[in-house]
Amino acid sequence: MSTAISDTSPIFGAELRRWRTLRRVSQLELANRAGTTQRHLSFMEQGRSHPGRAIVLRLAESLRLTLRERNALLFSAGYTPAYEETSYDAPALAPVREAMERVIEGHLPYPALVLRRPGRVIAANRAFSVFLEDCAPHLLTPPIDLLRVMLHPDGIAPRVANLAQWGRHVIDNLRLMAMQSPDRGLDALVEELAGYVPEAPADQAYLGFAVPMRLTVPEGELRLMTALTSFATAVDVTVAESVLESFLPADAESTEILAARDRRAQERGEPRLLVGL
Repeated sequence: MSTAISDTSPIFGAELRRWRTLRRVSQLELANRAGTTQRHLSFMEQGRSHPGRAIVLRLAESLRLTLRERNALLFSAGYTPAYEETSYDAPALAPVREAMERVIEGHLPYPALVLRRPGRVIAANRAFSVFLEDCAPHLLTPPIDLLRVMLHPDGIAPRVANLAQWGRHVIDNLRLMAMQSPDRGLDALVEELAGYVPEAPADQAYLGFAVPMRLTVPEGELRLMTALTSFATAVDVTVAESVLESFLPADAESTEILAARDRRAQERGEPRLLVGL
């Protein structure tokens, strides 16, 4: 759609300047990226020139804004959103939904789930239940927030042997996300979660190629690494904000524990996908 909802853009210039400053891009560099002139860009930031819809989209893309942020920048310039935000359960997203659920189902016997950033669980395979054991009921009320399940004292935090080291990596990644896409809600979440994680030792040593989560289970200790997969060419806000998170065993013991747990789950007739999350 290309409908203008306002003939003026009183806040567009300020928003454009805010994003350009945040991304540490000069007027000249941004103008070159977006295919315009520095003079025109300066006029837009000063409110002396009303931007067309196309140039707003080019500027947003050049600034590497998320689809949600691009819609917001369009709105600040007086235009309707360019990108739909479809419900995950809507028929239009059935192919995407089925594909993602097939991937996490195929990841068994290892845990995998579909997340709506930053941490809302949309779907998960049955191996994900290893993270729900011993969690307080208030953390398991849908929609489940993976970050709180992982770091809250009433979640699995007491079972994470290296919470200080591993948890700080989670917090640091969230802080980076908040820096790239400022959001008061995300800032509040980071502050909350950081309060649950003890300070990591200053002289901590890093061994191997990644920092695994060391999760205590009745069978022993799981050492799990995390991998994230996202849609690179999404044009729907929901799809763009959805990621596949998979957990991989970091050693032979973890591999065997997860395989044995899944064999028992099969014997009990448990479905391959969890529902009602």
